[in-house]
Amino acid sequence: MAKNETRDQPLALAGKRVSSPEELWSHHNAEWRDAAQVVSQWHGADLIDPQLLEFTVAGKWWQTLDEQGITLVVSREYEHLLLSMSVGSSGPAVNFMPMPHPSGIAVDRRTDTVLVASTRNPNQIYDLAAVNRLTERLDIEPEHPDDQPLIPVRSRFLPGCLYMHDLALIGGELHANAVGHNAVVKVTAQGSWQRVWWPKCIEGKGSPEFGQNYIQLNSIAAGETLDRSFFSASGDEIMELRPGHEHYPVDKRGVIFSGASREVIATGLTRPHSARLHEDRIWVDNSGYGELGLIEAGEFQLVTKLPGWTRGLCFHQGIAFVGTSRVIPRFSQYAPGLDVNASICGVHAVDIRSGEVLGSIFWPSGNQIFAIEWLERSKTSGFAFSATGQKRDRKALFYAFAIGQDGDQGEGE
Repeated sequence: MAKNETRDQPLALAGKRVSSPEELWSHHNAEWRDAAQVVSQWHGADLIDPQLLEFTVAGKWWQTLDEQGITLVVSREYEHLLLSMSVGSSGPAVNFMPMPHPSGIAVDRRTDTVLVASTRNPNQIYDLAAVNRLTERLDIEPEHPDDQPLIPVRSRFLPGCLYMHDLALIGGELHANAVGHNAVVKVTAQGSWQRVWWPKCIEGKGSPEFGQNYIQLNSIAAGETLDRSFFSASGDEIMELRPGHEHYPVDKRGVIFSGASREVIATGLTRPHSARLHEDRIWVDNSGYGELGLIEAGEFQLVTKLPGWTRGLCFHQGIAFVGTSRVIPRFSQYAPGLDVNASICGVHAVDIRSGEVLGSIFWPSGNQIFAIEWLERSKTSGFAFSATGQKRDRKALFYAFAIGQDGDQGEGE
């Protein structure tokens, strides 16, 4: 295009013409000034609806978190939110970070790094770490951020066709269940990936069917190796109807696969999610019935029933933290064991010995919980943005944050 043609084109700003280049440049200069936009790489991150953050609690929710000494991290995928909850010296704190469609969460406890799958196209995996000091500067007053907020320190882009759900560390290496490939993939630090496990049921035509989602292979009960791990799926056969179809059969069709045999070792589940190994037993959310239970002799044994689509599960000192979600109307057929209209978005602390719900937190305007994990409260109080209206100037944090031991960064030549 010739230079005169470029000058003759009208200038546009938010869909309307502007009078001068200066007005357009001024608009561009003001963009991407919100820290939430920058750390989430998402232009709309400053537009979070406050209703999504409003919560109520029941029972001994805060007391349980306080006694456990942990910070919970929760992904709410359809609302593009990560939430954290903890009880510190100043009382309960709920913080958040925007992220496009966050799903699986894993914690590398060697480094206290939080890994989160973001499953819009292209898929991403965010690494988040706790800030423990500010870099020495002459233009700000250095300080120690007492809340040690979690912020992103790296993001890896991966193909959207992986359709990542769960994340897990197996043998110290990051794995994700690639629902779109009916397989589990290993992800490198550089962002490359390799299929490393899949069930025998997708080999019906002599070679594995990786081309599209057939069985909704959606969670990883991570063991020390792939052979010692287990995986949940909505089905165990390739059918003409696929898992997203409204008539796909779900009731009691869900299964658990053995990592070692690649065969089914438990049946009778309905849209199972969040399979986890705890004390050498396989626990799972039987989502379509709003249940939490474990696998005994190939069958699901109920521990407790909760008010919603169960998804999200982690354990700490005899307590299971379990998520419940509302049922999206177009997916109501996937929840034959639930009162869809009574489903609630929340997280519940459950005593795994008795099945008693010790306490819960609910988001009245919330929708979907996907994953839940914990970190020691002494390491971090959660994300950098307050959901409870506590005003805190984060300018210095994002200007000069530092992570790790003194001298680890910012001190090189």
